[in-house]
Amino acid sequence: MNNSLEINYIKKCLALAEARLGWGDSHDWTSYDFEKLSETIREATGVTLSVTTLKRLWGKLKYDNIPATTTLNTLAQFAGYEDWREFKRREAAAVPGVSEQPEVVMAVKTKPRRRKWEYGLAVLLPLIIVVYLLFLSNTTIRINKEDYQFRSNTTVTSGVPNSVIFTYDASAAGNEKVSISQSWDIRRKVTVPADQKEYSTIYYTPGYFRAKLIIGEQIVKEHDLMISSGGWLALAEQGSGVPVYFKKEESLKDSAIVVDETLLSAYHLPLQPSPPKLRIYNVQDLGIRNDHFTFETSLKSEYREGTAACQRVEVLILCKNDMIMIPLCAEGCVGDLVLVANGTVAKSSNANLSGFGCDLSQWVKLKVEAKNKQMDFFVNGTKAYTLSFSAEPTDIVGLQYRFQGTAAVKNTRFTKDDRVIKL
Repeated sequence: MNNSLEINYIKKCLALAEARLGWGDSHDWTSYDFEKLSETIREATGVTLSVTTLKRLWGKLKYDNIPATTTLNTLAQFAGYEDWREFKRREAAAVPGVSEQPEVVMAVKTKPRRRKWEYGLAVLLPLIIVVYLLFLSNTTIRINKEDYQFRSNTTVTSGVPNSVIFTYDASAAGNEKVSISQSWDIRRKVTVPADQKEYSTIYYTPGYFRAKLIIGEQIVKEHDLMISSGGWLALAEQGSGVPVYFKKEESLKDSAIVVDETLLSAYHLPLQPSPPKLRIYNVQDLGIRNDHFTFETSLKSEYREGTAACQRVEVLILCKNDMIMIPLCAEGCVGDLVLVANGTVAKSSNANLSGFGCDLSQWVKLKVEAKNKQMDFFVNGTKAYTLSFSAEPTDIVGLQYRFQGTAAVKNTRFTKDDRVIKL
């Protein structure tokens, strides 16, 4: 194996992954970013790459060896390819005369004198390659989108697990690859036969998704897909992809949604060495938009032992094709936070997010006010941050809370003008 060539391929694949993430310069990424990246890759590929492995790939930790094939396959899949072999094949094919294996040339003792035309060719060849690559990048397959059909139906009206049956007609695709993306993230796509009509899958978590029919690399059809939660839903994520669902009668206590140590023990979910990742959902079409609303909730996470010392919590206001993500944590851990609101991102590395530090062992009141392209965040009645956004407004479709260890949520509501929606 030519390690130098392999390293160049890895760098190209990392650059492609960075571009698709849109998180900015990777030199500024923190440990929290790599934790989120590990989770994002797992959601996209079903394979977990550790934070240490990712830091080695991105040069944050010294490592002189070529990564394992499994790691490279996962990286290539995250970048939108079937595996590492396909990625290298396409990269090699993009440049005329370049193959995956370098050509072996026998050395000669005498060095012949170059002719003038050889010097000219040496100057023109890079220019020819650049022009050819530009031609390839701007060449698209002409596809008539009206030749394709795509729709879906759920097997149950609400709640999860929920099977979705996609019905499609891609008979006009010819030799082009046909794929279905089950969400907004086109990396999470599966190849389906062009001569068939149906594809079924299971959604284990509720949410809003934008399903897509893809021919080659072009999206020809897409539609909204809402998997509602059927009210409040608490679950624990598992590595297998199928979460542990808590019964409503077990998690609803005195008008609050609570997952405590007793409930975790009943489901044999240990808190050590790493606490379970708890998720609380309430997904439904609320009939309000994300540019004009007030959101209020109270929450706490009492467990703070071991790796849960920072008591990290994320509150996500789910929107169609967008989201608002508010971080909360112990006061000593505010140096590694990310706040997201309608396409605008603020990080602790370049913004003062210390106002989101609090004692989550006690009930914490969180409030969000959005109006006139501005969003104000309040923690326990004190303004924590103000953020301006420019994204076009879209519908709010529910909530997701992310906890580590234990979780509790109560007194949740949205308000728009005189209208109050209690959840």
